Order: sequence, then C-alpha cells, then structure tokens
Amino acid sequence: MTAAATSEVKAISAKGAVLLLFDVGSGMEAEHDDWHTHEHMPERLGLPGFLRGSRWIASSQGPRYCVLYEVAGLEVLESAAYRSRLDNPTPWTSSMMSHYLDMRRTLCSISAREGPGLGTYGCLACFTPRPGEEQGLRKWLSEDVLPDLSQRPGLSGGFVLQNAVEASMTSEQAIRGRDASVHSAVLVTGYDEAAVSAVGNSDLSNTRLGGRGAYDVFVQYFRQCYCLTAAELGGPTPASRPG
Repeated sequence: MTAAATSEVKAISAKGAVLLLFDVGSGMEAEHDDWHTHEHMPERLGLPGFLRGSRWIASSQGPRYCVLYEVAGLEVLESAAYRSRLDNPTPWTSSMMSHYLDMRRTLCSISAREGPGLGTYGCLACFTPRPGEEQGLRKWLSEDVLPDLSQRPGLSGGFVLQNAVEASMTSEQAIRGRDASVHSAVLVTGYDEAAVSAVGNSDLSNTRLGGRGAYDVFVQYFRQCYCLTAAELGGPTPASRPG
C-alpha cells in the first residue's frame, strides 16, 4: 500500500475532530476563503495527525461557516505541534483572526461514524443531553440513527461528535476573543439536498432529539465548498501572504 493510500485509510478511521462554527466581518468573506483555502487549511493538514479538513457554507439561518478537521485521535489536539501552530500565527492568520465573529470551537471525540466519504450537502444538529440521559441518547444515535441514515438514497453517512477536550486560550484565540463551544453534534452528509434537508426535519429535528433526551437543539444546513486531505498536500505548506 502506498503512503497516500495509507493516509486515506487513516482519514476514514479518524477518532477526533475540531468543529468550528463562526462568521466573519462583512466584506471579508472573499479574503477569508482565499486565506483558508491556500494557507490555513494546508497548514493544519500539514500537522501530524490531521487527516482531513472540510469547509462548509450555510444554506440556512445561523453561522455562515462550518469547518471540520478530522484527526487521528484526541492526543493530536493536545500535541505540542498543534499548540505551537496556534500560538505562532502567520501574519495573514493574525490579520484574519481579527475579523472572526462568534466563534464556537469544539475539540471533539468521534463517538460514532458511518460512511467514509463526505457528501456535498450537510445537516448539522447541535444539542446538549439532559442529565442522566446522555448515554441512552448517544446509543440511539450511534446504533439506530446513523446506520439507517447512511443507507438511505441521497445520503452518504455522518458523525456523532462530543466535546472531549477543554480548549485552552491560544494566541489565535486571544486575537479573535474567547471562543464558545457546543456540547454535542451530529453531522449527516449526502449528495441530494432534499434528502439531507429531510433529515433535519425528521430524524434530527428538535422534536425527535428532544424526545430522546436532548435540549438546546439547533439544526442548520450547509453546502461543502472545499475539502483537503493530508495525502493530497504533496508538498510543503505554502508561504504566508500578508492580509
């Protein structure tokens, strides 16, 4: 098996993730997407243990951006290499951080997943389990909901994400302001927008999740606009461009 193929296998078996939900200042969207595509995401995927990154744009009310970085394990999110990168932002990153708004950054474990790929459309349900009901809720999502959804026409699979590592203050965060986080989330993706939307109106609706022990449920829809794996880098991280 080639090195590239090995990296792709690791991407499928990621055990941790960074989930980011945020906006940027008005008029900064084009520069943000340029920076995130050509500098920031390659920089992150160049770190040991980072396997795949995807950026999503909202198609419903809520934060404009959702970014998901899949990593080999939770230890990656506490590594010296990752911390060093967070505390030594490039000039362009420092400039962009000042335009971030309402960041929710969650260092997650992937407690369940179905399907190795990512569809074009995504339904993200964020929620908090009621005390004493977290185990049953997570078991239902992992054993009943995700396996069923991954086999439906129009869908490709999904993740169950759980806040697992307390995110400490970093130099990047100090520029944009202290981050919030979410407790838990489910991301389901697919190739048919209507099929993905149906998930948020049924399987992951406020009513359905609430009946299984969740509260503070928020469902949002996204369209994937960029994805990169570590295997695709194929060269050094691009040089920083000034903001």
